[in-house]
Amino acid sequence: MKYFKKYKIEIFIFAAILFAYFFSRLYNIMSLPLFTDEAIYVRWSQIARYDAAWRFISLTDGKQPSFVWIAMNIMRIVDDPLLAGRLVSVFAGFFSVVGIFFLGKEIFKNRWVGILSSAIYVIFPMALVYDRMALYDSLVGAFAIWGLYFEILLIRNLRLDIALILGMVTGGAILTKTSGFFNIYLLPFTLLLFDLKAKQKLNRFAKWVGLVLISVFLAFGFYSVLRLSPFFHIINEKNSVFVYPFQEWITHPFRFFGGNMNGVWDWLITYYKWSLFLLIISSFFISRKYTREKILLVIWFFLPFVALALFGKVLYPRFIFFMILSLIPLIAFSFYKINELIKNKVIFIIIFLAFSTLSIHADYLIITNFAASPIPKSDLTQYINGWPAGGGLKEILGFLNKQSSNGKIYVATDGTFGSLPTYGVEIYLGENKNIEKRGIWPIPQDIPKDLLEKSKKMPVYFIFNQSLVPSTWPLKLIAKYQKGISDSYMVLYQVVAQ
Repeated sequence: MKYFKKYKIEIFIFAAILFAYFFSRLYNIMSLPLFTDEAIYVRWSQIARYDAAWRFISLTDGKQPSFVWIAMNIMRIVDDPLLAGRLVSVFAGFFSVVGIFFLGKEIFKNRWVGILSSAIYVIFPMALVYDRMALYDSLVGAFAIWGLYFEILLIRNLRLDIALILGMVTGGAILTKTSGFFNIYLLPFTLLLFDLKAKQKLNRFAKWVGLVLISVFLAFGFYSVLRLSPFFHIINEKNSVFVYPFQEWITHPFRFFGGNMNGVWDWLITYYKWSLFLLIISSFFISRKYTREKILLVIWFFLPFVALALFGKVLYPRFIFFMILSLIPLIAFSFYKINELIKNKVIFIIIFLAFSTLSIHADYLIITNFAASPIPKSDLTQYINGWPAGGGLKEILGFLNKQSSNGKIYVATDGTFGSLPTYGVEIYLGENKNIEKRGIWPIPQDIPKDLLEKSKKMPVYFIFNQSLVPSTWPLKLIAKYQKGISDSYMVLYQVVAQ
């Protein structure tokens, strides 16, 4: 109670931030249609939930399993599989809000910088997008924030308990995505905060090295669990799809760097907006205190950012999410110093809103009209306006489920592994005994004979998502759904019996 009285204003504000977080993440959360990668991860989680032999199913595609493990447990209490998957990201984002508070508070030794950091995370458009989707990236971001926080604690306090917690956090990061290894790669840069004025510097440095080795050893102990699966080797194979292996990169070291850098820079500015990005820069000029801490935060962003541009083969905006979160405390620091300079709460709130208006406007559209939101075009294409998006799938699945109540039906879809309609049918209609299903790829010029034979016995439906409908197939159009504001469609046909 004494603590509450002392910090009641801070507690009230932080409670309001948490309310705003959960409202913004949960409101209309199912309005965005199922996305292809979401369908894959949700289906994996379903399979892993019911079959212990497939708890490492994500490794069959070279993906680490922690997201699947969390999602399959949430599915035990949440009926809708997609909602269960998206709740993983909602809870991961919650831990990011809390973690970035502690990060801002610790690195700048000020609880108000921590509170402002949490508030900025809540309104950050990129966080809003990924905290509402069943993708790995929000979880990766949470581990990155907590990893940096405990690394700073470790260099400042040199305690075994911190090293052990850091090892567990880092282990969780690398069990989520390969980019989690940056928690290890960037750890030596925390030496920027090493106290050079302390007595027995060599002893303190040796102790830090020992504690770091304990953390890294523990993290790799977590990661070694994956070796229990015969699919462990596929991780490296999958990584080579998105990142050039060194032996391949060295043959053209800078050929793609310029184009990649233009792309990732555009995504960074589109999500952060110039208004907030200027505050990142101003943090170095508005106060000369904590220069080493500011440089460390920039390094945690800059090195992975440049590495992605150098080695990236296939890039998506979500790849930069975890690395740009370290810039948020710099924005918060600038806001805090502005408040110190003007010493007027009303004017400060006006300034805060002025700098945040573009982000808040983007947030509003992300929640209410995603297709028109001011986020990178590549994200809009993937999640709402292009063939990877699931616009119309919910309506089609509802129709098929209703038709199956009248008797057996047969549902074919274009695609096998990774196919959105194929996985959508398996996720939501897989337990329906009246529905037989089959994924077909590639789509042949002539309709498969088994579909014609089936159509004589029961209604046969075909869902087309990314393939052109062969003109020779005997089909009757049932429904056609536009994806967002594009010329991409999800189409349902019925095979006409011959």
